[in-house]
Amino acid sequence: MVTSEFFREATLRICGDLDIEVALQSTLLYLQDFIPLDRVFLQYYDQNYGAMRTIAMATANECEKMDLLTPLSKEAQNSAALKELPTGGEVAIFDKPYERAISREMLLFHNVPCTSLMVLLLTSDKQLLGALVFISEKEIYTPKDGRLVSILKEPFVIAMSNERRHREALKLKDLLADDNRFLHRELGRISGETIVGANFGLKEVMDQVRRVAPMDSPVLLMGDTGVGKDVIANAIHYSSVRADGPFISVNCGAIPDTLIDSELFGHEKGAFTGAIAQKRGRFERANEGSIFLDEISELPLQAQTRLLRVLQNKEIERVGGATTIPLNIRIIAATNRNLIEMVKSRLFREDLWFRLNVFPIWIPPLRERKSDIPALLQHFINQKSKELKLPSIPTLSPGAIDVLMDYHWPGNVRELQNIVERALILNPQGPLSFDRIIHPSQEKKTKPSSPLTKTYKLDEVIARHIKQILLETNGKIHGPGGAAALLGVNASTLRNRMNKLGIVYGRKAKNDVK
Repeated sequence: MVTSEFFREATLRICGDLDIEVALQSTLLYLQDFIPLDRVFLQYYDQNYGAMRTIAMATANECEKMDLLTPLSKEAQNSAALKELPTGGEVAIFDKPYERAISREMLLFHNVPCTSLMVLLLTSDKQLLGALVFISEKEIYTPKDGRLVSILKEPFVIAMSNERRHREALKLKDLLADDNRFLHRELGRISGETIVGANFGLKEVMDQVRRVAPMDSPVLLMGDTGVGKDVIANAIHYSSVRADGPFISVNCGAIPDTLIDSELFGHEKGAFTGAIAQKRGRFERANEGSIFLDEISELPLQAQTRLLRVLQNKEIERVGGATTIPLNIRIIAATNRNLIEMVKSRLFREDLWFRLNVFPIWIPPLRERKSDIPALLQHFINQKSKELKLPSIPTLSPGAIDVLMDYHWPGNVRELQNIVERALILNPQGPLSFDRIIHPSQEKKTKPSSPLTKTYKLDEVIARHIKQILLETNGKIHGPGGAAALLGVNASTLRNRMNKLGIVYGRKAKNDVK
C-alpha cells in the first residue's frame, strides 16, 4: 500500500460529507480493509458538565449523529480532562479497556462489546478538539495500526472543526425557528417522546414504563413533589395503543370539593344552581384514551367512592343524571404522599388503594440520581434560552456543575428548572454560575418545635402540626402565605381536615389554637 494513496482515499471520505456521521461511516468502511474496526465514536470531554459528549457514531450497518452526554465518575473525569494520552503521543491502544475507568464507563453506557480500543486525539493549535475512538470487538490493535491511523489526524481535525462550526450554526438557526416548529417541538417534549435521564438515572423507571405501557392496567406513580410524575404519565400514554386518543390531566388538589364531582363526572342541565347546560366531565372526555389523576390523595372520600366505581365497572353517571355511560379509559394516578398511612388513618379508601396499586412506579428524587444533572442542565438551558428569546445559549462558568452536584435538591427537577431560569435572567450573556443562587442557608432545615407531650397517634401529630402552622400564619388559611399554601394542600381540604380533628378556625381561632 502506498501511504500517499491511502491518505488521499481516506481524506476524500473523511471530508467528503458535511454530515459527520455519514463521513465517519464511509471512512470506517474504507479502513476495515487495513485495520480491525467494528465501531467508531467521535466525542469530546465537556468540562462544563463533567461528562463525555458523543457527537457521532458509525458501524458498517448504521451511522448516527447525536448530542449525548455520558456522566463520568471523578476518576474517569480526571482521565478525560488530560490534554494528552498516557502514551504521550496522539494515538493510544488499550488492550484491556475495562480496566480503565473512562473507557469502562463509556463502553458500559453505550452497551458496546470491546476487546481492543484505540484513541486518536484531535488537537489544533494546542487546543484539544476531541477524540476518535476506534473499537475492535474481537482482534487486538497493533502499533502498526496506531501509526496508520495517526496519518489521518489532520483530515479528522478539519472534519471535527467543521462539525463544531456546523453545530453552532444549527443552534443559532434553531433559536430563530418559527412558532410552528417551536410548538411542534414542545408538543413532542410534553408527549413524552424524550425523557432526560431515560438511559441513566431513570433507566429502571423507563423499563417499567415500557413494560406497562402496552397494557390497560392502572398505574400509580409515586415520588416527591417536582420529580416529574406528569412527564412519566405522558410517556405511558403516548407509548401505548391509546396514543391517538385523548390524554386528560386532572390536578385533584386544585379542584374545590364542591365542584369535584361535576368536574370529574360531568352534570346534567338543572342538576344544581348554575347548571344551565349539560357538561361532560373529565372522565367522559378521556374516553378511548387515558386520564391522569395527579395528587389523587387530595380526593375527598365521596369522590373516591365514585372513582372506585369507574375502576370496577368502567362506567359513570353524570351529576343529576340517571343514564349510565360506559367508558373505555386507562387510569394513571400520582401522589407524593404515603397512601398506606392515609388508609390507616381512614383518609383514603382501602379498596380504592388496592384497585390503584396494580402497577406502582416509584420515581426517585433528583438527589438520588445526580448523574442526570448534567443532561438536565443542558436541556433546561436550551429550553429556557428559547423561551426567554436569548440571542445565544450561554456557557457555564468553571465549577458551576460542581455547585449543582453538591446541592441536596429538596425541590427536585422542578427546582433545578427554576434555578436555571433565574440564572439566565440574572446573567443572560453568561457564563452561568449558581453559587449565588444556591446559598448554604438553603441547605439548613428548620427543626420542628418539640411537642410538650410525646405522642404516637397520627391524628394528634397532624392536629398539633396544623395548629403550629396556624400560629405562624396568624390564623390565615386561604391565599398566599396561608396555612393551606404552607402545608401544600387545597384550602377546602384543610378546612375539612380541621373539622374532623376538632380544630377551631375563623373568629374563634385566636382563643382555641394554642
